[in-house]
Formats: sequence, C-alpha cells, structure tokens
Amino acid sequence: MGKIIAIANQKGGVGKTTSAINLAASLAVLEFKTLLIDADPQANSTSGVGFDPKNIKTSIYECIMDEASPRDIILTTETPNLYLLPAHIDLVGAEIELVKLPNREHMMKNSLAKIKDDYDFIIIDCNPSLGLITINSLTAADSVIIPVQCEYFALEGMGKLLNTIKIVQSNLNPDLDIEGILLTMYDMRLRLSNQVVDEVKTHFQQMVFDTIIQRNTKLGEAPSFGKTIIMYDATGKAAVNYLNLAREILQKNGLTKISNEERMIDVEEDLSEDLEG
Repeated sequence: MGKIIAIANQKGGVGKTTSAINLAASLAVLEFKTLLIDADPQANSTSGVGFDPKNIKTSIYECIMDEASPRDIILTTETPNLYLLPAHIDLVGAEIELVKLPNREHMMKNSLAKIKDDYDFIIIDCNPSLGLITINSLTAADSVIIPVQCEYFALEGMGKLLNTIKIVQSNLNPDLDIEGILLTMYDMRLRLSNQVVDEVKTHFQQMVFDTIIQRNTKLGEAPSFGKTIIMYDATGKAAVNYLNLAREILQKNGLTKISNEERMIDVEEDLSEDLEG
C-alpha cells in the first residue's frame, strides 16, 4: 500500500510546489512508482512536469466533485515511474461547492482509496490556503511535509498551520503524522539564512529534516521548461538536495534499498585501520 504525503503551507513562495514536483521526481528516479497530485487551482505542478493546464480537460476536480475514477485521468510524465493527477482552474469552484456536501472533508480520501495500492508514494501539492481542498488533502494523507523558507518571517503562520493539522488529527484523520519540516531557499552566504536554520531547529528539533534545499538558479528555471530538476540539471546541487531528501524519507520509513548489513560499520576493522595509520 502506498504512502500519501501532503506538502502544505498556507504561505506562498516557500518552495511548496517546487518541493512537491522534485521530491516526487526523486522518488521516481529511485525506482519507486510515484503519483504527483496537483491540488492547487494554479496548476503549477501540472505545468512544472510538462503539461499545459489549458489543455487539461479532466482533473482532480472531477475526482472530488463528480466521483470520476483517477485512473482515467492520470497522465504519464517524461520521468520514468512518475505520474500526474493534474489540476485545472475549475478547482477554485470546488472550495465553494464542497461546503454544501455531506462528508465534504473526505471526498479526496474516498477518491484516492481507489488507487492507493497502485503506487509506492503519492505526493499531494496542496493549495496555499487552509481551505477545504487543503483539509481534504490532509484528511487523505498519511503524513505532511511543511516547507519553511530560510528568510525573514520564516515561522510566520506556522502556528496556524500546526493548529489546523491538530484539528485534522483530532476530528478527521487521527493517523496523520508530520513527516518533517523542510528548510528551503537556503543561502549559506547569508547570516539570516543561518539564523533561521538555527531558530527552526531550536523550536522543532527532531521534526526538521537533515536535508536543506539550497537556493539555486537552475531550480527556478526548470519549471519554465516544464521539467523537473532531475530532467533539467541532473548533476546539479538542487537535484542532489532533492535526491537526499527522498533518501531521508525512504530511510525514515524503512524503505531504503540498502540492506542492514551494508549499512553496518565494521568497528573493529575501522579501529585497526586508524591504529595502523
């Protein structure tokens, strides 16, 4: 059964969509069948993997509102093992239409239940708000990643988001975990970036991923070509960052393909080499 990870932050410009696209691509490159769900009416994840939202006729909207089968809508991307459930501007209307529906918070969960076993990972790029589409995403998810940019006001709004997650855990999805807090847009040359890293790690400690996503020009360019960073600049720093994040998530979930024997360090051998040196 696949794991569903929502990537959520009601603040815009924190690297949410960039992280959703490139984490999904990295998991796919590491040979895990991965579905990227674009749950944002702006459809940036859809265009970011090479599809023009204007040409999308059916989307996640039809899955949520019309109970269409996701299997009939999912698209194959140019990245091996990476698939897309696209978005369309119609998704804006779903926020209003969901209000009057019974069981409105579970519509996405019910839809994804049909395909969850088809994938190793399902990554949801959430709407940058705390509305019903985001609530649906969190209710459907097994865990949530919270991207936080290494800039001034980094923790602004975090309390509101964490409170929303607690409400979802209490009332809608008791199994929802925080997969981790992801630091993005890091520039090691800036004192402010380093201060933010220290502050976030002090506040949230073990909840923060070891991997930090560095600010990178190629990362900003890739979506304009409809490509993931893996396809656009495979050997660059940004690709390495997201591959490391994917490996960290795999290790955290006990899915790393490195055996325990290979991971073990031969202490005696290392000590003898040090003594000989």
